[in-house]
Amino acid sequence: MRDYIKLAGVLLLICAVAAALLGYTNEITYGRIQEQLVKASDEARKAVLPDADTFEQLDDSTFNEIKTNAKYDLVTEIYLAKAGENVVGYAVKVAPKGYGGAVEIVAGITTDGTLQGIKVGNNNETPGLGKNAATPKFQEQFSGKNWSNPIDVIKSGTPKDNEIAALSGATITSRAVAGGVNQALEAAKELSGK
Repeated sequence: MRDYIKLAGVLLLICAVAAALLGYTNEITYGRIQEQLVKASDEARKAVLPDADTFEQLDDSTFNEIKTNAKYDLVTEIYLAKAGENVVGYAVKVAPKGYGGAVEIVAGITTDGTLQGIKVGNNNETPGLGKNAATPKFQEQFSGKNWSNPIDVIKSGTPKDNEIAALSGATITSRAVAGGVNQALEAAKELSGK
């Protein structure tokens, strides 16, 4: 019996030390991790709207007005893309649910409704399948699409103007990305009318 108590005490001590070390590591790395996330978001916005000099986050009242509409439930951030003082587009971040959870996407949309490009960010999709949504080959299919025609996903054949080819073995991820991008296009369209 004493051996069990002694063993439990040793295990408790090891767990306490490990938990303290993990807490300390989290504390000292938290700021740096947040900086890296902000930097990655900035780079994604610049990649999808290269003509913009600056990005200005949409004010809370306008963003909340858009978010109260149920059809924009995937939208997490909207930035006005500016060249000088002129708004040249919108960088809309969405997080649709893919096969492995949320898939972060930044869509760059010009003021005339043309999708300049998308950047797939953090996701937990299956490596070699859904993770391929982050490849340039898949993302480039979205360039040039317009908010006047929703994007559809096809499994085979040659995509038409408003279609993209699904990733092989990752139709759920492909549809999630297309759905998120469609919502971003609609949000930008509504925003351009304000």
